[in-house]
Amino acid sequence: MVAFVLLEDALSPRPQAPFFDEESRLAAVHAREPQADGHFFYSVSTTGVYCYPSCAARPALRQHIAFHTTREDAERAGFRACKRCRPDLPPRAEREAAIVALACREIEAATESLSLADLAGVVGLSPYHFHRMFRRIVGITPQAYAAAHRQSRVQSQLAGGASVTEAIYGAGFNSSGRFYEAAGDMLGMMPSRYRDGGKNETIHFACGNSSLGDVLVAATDRGLCAILIGNEPEQLLHDLEQRFPHAILATAKPGFADWVARVVAIVDDPRQSHDLGLPLDIRGTAFQRRVWQVLRTIPPGRTRTYGEVAAQLGNPAAVRAVANACRANTLAVAIPCHRAIAANGNLAGYRWGIDRKRKLIDREGGA
Repeated sequence: MVAFVLLEDALSPRPQAPFFDEESRLAAVHAREPQADGHFFYSVSTTGVYCYPSCAARPALRQHIAFHTTREDAERAGFRACKRCRPDLPPRAEREAAIVALACREIEAATESLSLADLAGVVGLSPYHFHRMFRRIVGITPQAYAAAHRQSRVQSQLAGGASVTEAIYGAGFNSSGRFYEAAGDMLGMMPSRYRDGGKNETIHFACGNSSLGDVLVAATDRGLCAILIGNEPEQLLHDLEQRFPHAILATAKPGFADWVARVVAIVDDPRQSHDLGLPLDIRGTAFQRRVWQVLRTIPPGRTRTYGEVAAQLGNPAAVRAVANACRANTLAVAIPCHRAIAANGNLAGYRWGIDRKRKLIDREGGA
């Protein structure tokens, strides 16, 4: 789920440069580089203070700057801590991450919705500054995080066999009306259908052969619900059973062979993916479906980084969540997650294998 992935990403240790020599340290000071905080400190002889490299104060002239490995070294040299960047405290990123973590724990423990003012009061900040900090670090607003947490609780309880009523109140909804207003966005389907894992639904499926391996095509009465690619039809069927554990899986009905042939043709020539010509039964969380919609707007032969997709969604920090949504896609080619790549140009993960991703992009004439 998006919010919790983002929080884990925000609070996890990040690789940092060593900043061993004076040249790299001076460059970090001029760039106000947050990743340098904790690796060294610098002092300014004209002011008598020492700072974190990321301090927002105007950089001093080089001849007035000295570097120190620890804050204790700077204090022994006679310098006092800057009141602006507070180098006598943990780095700002760590302090802010701790504040956000505290707020998230409050949201998760609450039995009712908390207002922005309530959350800001818990962490000792103004609502304005707390809201900006939370969104910058987590990638979504506190309200969206609370909604995502309720979504997670609903999904978990329904998947565990709880009744819809139990899920409603167990997730913190104080009325069934509010729950059903949000159910479509949270689950992508009615809650009873989500809980039952496709119970009483009939899913027709068939396999075909493509240049990338076996292709399993499955559909409900509403349209294609899965396009899976692999080397073994048995494994593809197992994947389908896990996706819809209580559905009735039936062999292809008359006319289904035409659908399979159409899908196989697009796997072999993904430039046609914009013209699938078949209905889709897309199931996922609200965030996943937003990601998939953006992916479907990427023209054949083009790629976008996970960061670019996140920015298009209005959540630039949601890079990890976008990658997770790509991995959750079960409609290969129809939802072209192969067109999403890492920021460094690497193809990164792909549900059906990196080699297949590379071949799909190459066939489209992409990078």
